[in-house]
Amino acid sequence: MSSWLEKIKWNEKELVPVIVQEVETKQILMHAWMNRDALKQTYESGKATYWSRSREKIWVKGEKSGHYQFVESILTDCDYDVLLINVRQKGGIACHTGRHRCFFNKLTDKNWLESGEILKNPKDIYGK
Repeated sequence: MSSWLEKIKWNEKELVPVIVQEVETKQILMHAWMNRDALKQTYESGKATYWSRSREKIWVKGEKSGHYQFVESILTDCDYDVLLINVRQKGGIACHTGRHRCFFNKLTDKNWLESGEILKNPKDIYGK
């Protein structure tokens, strides 16, 4: 393995959390996880590639939806245990709910309120 990959402090499941930020707006689009192979593939391909904990496999963001994330930069925090990836989001949709970003539930008066316009029906994106 490359020494740059070894600097990352992987958790007990050999994963590292990833915060995804949009280059143009500086908005946080989503949170995801990467393993070594996903990080290496992201670096080599320029397309954000993550580890799906539910499916237990690597997935390229946009492989089903067409909403790829093209990586501009990869940063780590001072402890090397969190990544920040700056991306150009294709199609303006990062969330599987059809919204621009995944962070749309706001705690208000002890209730979670949805915000953020649904830009495209998920059934039209994924066919489910």
